[in-house]
Amino acid sequence: MIEVVGLTARGWSDLPERLRTTIQEADVLLGSPRHFDLIPSVSPQQRLPWPSPLREGLPRLLSEVAGRRVVALASGDPLLAGIGGTLVEMLGTDAVRIHPAVSSAALARARMGWSEESTRMVRLRGGDLDIVRRDLFPGRRLIILSRDADSPAEVAQLLADAGYGDSVITVLGDLDTEAESRIDMSARDFSGGAPALNVVCVACAGTARAASLTPGLPDDVFDHDGQLTKRDLRASALARLMPRPGEVLWDVGAGAGSIAIEWLRAHPACRAIAIERDLDRAKRIRENAGALGVPGLEVLHGEAPAVLASLPRPHAAFVGGGGISETLEQAWLALRPGGRLVVHAVTQETEMIVIDCWRRHGGELSRLSIEHLEPIGRYHGWRPARAVVQWSAIKDAE
Repeated sequence: MIEVVGLTARGWSDLPERLRTTIQEADVLLGSPRHFDLIPSVSPQQRLPWPSPLREGLPRLLSEVAGRRVVALASGDPLLAGIGGTLVEMLGTDAVRIHPAVSSAALARARMGWSEESTRMVRLRGGDLDIVRRDLFPGRRLIILSRDADSPAEVAQLLADAGYGDSVITVLGDLDTEAESRIDMSARDFSGGAPALNVVCVACAGTARAASLTPGLPDDVFDHDGQLTKRDLRASALARLMPRPGEVLWDVGAGAGSIAIEWLRAHPACRAIAIERDLDRAKRIRENAGALGVPGLEVLHGEAPAVLASLPRPHAAFVGGGGISETLEQAWLALRPGGRLVVHAVTQETEMIVIDCWRRHGGELSRLSIEHLEPIGRYHGWRPARAVVQWSAIKDAE
């Protein structure tokens, strides 16, 4: 059993006697140097820092301390975007016992007077500052768990660049300690300077056009070279792909990455892999993902069906207009039970392949034709776009 003890900024003085005893009796203490500084030394207790990168190095570290009494130190609530969730995921609930303290997010809400249901918490990981962009809406309240002292200025610059310079930023430093501090300023006027331990609270305000979490973003929010699943067709495809928290999507022949990006925007726990054979388009997909707040999109430069065998099994898969029979069959076989497959056919040859798949696997076959009103001299008329055949199917339980 690994005991995971959450610490406040006061550390040892805030711990109840039972948790002090738990820490003192441990053979091994795991944590960061900052956490170790909050705990008195106990001889001959061994103190080991977390490996970097964490997930890659953690299995080896845990194997080295197996069979010994181990206590892991964490900040606040270890299950709030912390090490507690990682350990439970790796070892199971029977092998980990969590002892939470008051989290920095709870303290921040208390200082701001914001209820939990009125806020969205965002944790900055690595260099993925773009994750903030997904939640930029007028009136939105964000509590951002910072990386370091530079994070507030970086968030302020991002807000200003995104058209949210009027947002009010509150930087809460060293929460619940004698050194606690507070800075209130608009994003546009923020000049930097913050404690290393800080939480950034943002009351979003701006005039920029806000994106939507509903599938079907305008085409012009994506940088593309023409290889883009257009808005109305994209909304139809995503309605049948049915994004669900924690599920994985394959976007095969991703083009501009619009399907995968909108899948990820549906929920923070969604995962997606965009497969694209053209290197320039693969780079463009990464840029689009960052600009639309989902920098976690995994982009694979390769060609289907060759690269599909090495990927984790998807809960849903989308194949664009150039799918071949081998790709469709491999995607169908890889789907988990209850998985959804959506295929768009724009050529007669692909349409014949899709119809054959429909006959063998069932599902829904539709022909989608969209017309847009455009000027014709002084008047207006309807201009039809190229019709697309859409096949969608749900895989039965195995």
